[in-house]
Amino acid sequence: MRILITNDDGINAPGLKVLEDIANELAGPEGEVWIVAPAFEQSGVGHKISYTHPFMISEMGPRRYAAEGAPADCVMAGLHQVLPGQPVDLILSGVNRGNNSAENALYSGTLGGAMEGALQGHRAIALSQYLGAETIDLPNPFEGAAHHGVEVIRRILASDPTQGSAYGVFYNVNFPPCAAADVAGVRVAAQGIRPGTRFAVEPHLSPSGRTFLWVRGTDQRITSAPGTDAAVNLERYISVTPMRADLTAHDLLESLKAIE
Repeated sequence: MRILITNDDGINAPGLKVLEDIANELAGPEGEVWIVAPAFEQSGVGHKISYTHPFMISEMGPRRYAAEGAPADCVMAGLHQVLPGQPVDLILSGVNRGNNSAENALYSGTLGGAMEGALQGHRAIALSQYLGAETIDLPNPFEGAAHHGVEVIRRILASDPTQGSAYGVFYNVNFPPCAAADVAGVRVAAQGIRPGTRFAVEPHLSPSGRTFLWVRGTDQRITSAPGTDAAVNLERYISVTPMRADLTAHDLLESLKAIE
């Protein structure tokens, strides 16, 4: 098995090393793991691509490359520059430091990498580690992902249905904010939304009097609707959410026929 991995926290992020270990176990002794990851942190860039300017890619070691671009750029670079014409069996993105459940999924560069993999016609999975009070003092805050990641991915691959849409499926996997031994199991869950939460900006004045804005996140302890991703994560389950890049509100197509 040949696996391409990326992330949005950057080439030196500890979560990438966790993912590399997961990928090596999946690939087996005869397989290959290739890394193409951002040279610098790219959190929150979503499915951004560097369409209006080029980006540099550098070989950092055997099968290891850093690209000055977003995760989606890294996937394209991996497929078309690093491994042109070679079969890639799986694309993995992560392990993200923090969850990409609920509305976080819409901003996530980790998911952007997996989405690009699916758009390129490959099986792709994004992995994220929910952090919280129970993980802060762990020797390895990525313990849940490290311990359960291989088995979850194997289960997904074993049950991955035949693609029936031009927009291929990718998977959003979130490990709960607890120790690996306390994980309750796996739940297939829809994407939720934390009610009443919004990203916002907070202004700060520089010494020169200029205004700079910091983006503020939301309270990650707020749960989403029962059975959805953030809700099951806070109940100590690993969430698996199948996704497509199709943004159509299919439920409204028929009712909007009146405007034609």
